[in-house]
Amino acid sequence: MSMISRGLLALASLLLVLTYFFPLWRIQLVAPQYPEGLRMYIWVNKITGGTEFDLYNINLLNHYIGMKPIDPNAIPELKILPFVIGFLIAFGIVSSIAGKRLLLYAWVITFVVLAIIGFADFYKWEYDYGHNLDPNAPIKIPGLAYQPPIIGTKQLLNMTASSFPDVGGYIAVASLLLGILAVVLELRFSRFASVEVKPA
Repeated sequence: MSMISRGLLALASLLLVLTYFFPLWRIQLVAPQYPEGLRMYIWVNKITGGTEFDLYNINLLNHYIGMKPIDPNAIPELKILPFVIGFLIAFGIVSSIAGKRLLLYAWVITFVVLAIIGFADFYKWEYDYGHNLDPNAPIKIPGLAYQPPIIGTKQLLNMTASSFPDVGGYIAVASLLLGILAVVLELRFSRFASVEVKPA
């Protein structure tokens, strides 16, 4: 592995350290009774509200439409994710020091696979909260589900739900892109190195 690729991989790995200090994802609900919006931030190990009352008010709204309360302590992914990111950081740094091209490829593939699993799990989590409703809820509309979008904006009754990456999420994307850039450079270096220069 070239020094440039090793440096990119080391930088990509160290960038992930920042994901422990910034939210990965942000979900916002805007309604006539909450014109300033209610915000929920998903971190690697916790879920918080935009204010000290936002998460309480979101759970209050969820109660009326039959959704389960959002309890961070009941979400096992928040206990696993810090170790997953820690593994990626350690794996990337070790691979950068070792300088083995195959380790670089393995790091990027592992990152992509974990990201796909993460999004699939996030979708499953949102689906469960939006579809498995309490039949005794005060507000019942047959056939209507309340699953927010994974990315984008969706109208749910009189609420506009938005879901987008936050600072930590963009940092993770930047980390992966740096790893992919290192792979592209290594493939180019490998191709050039395999070309024999014939004397004129």
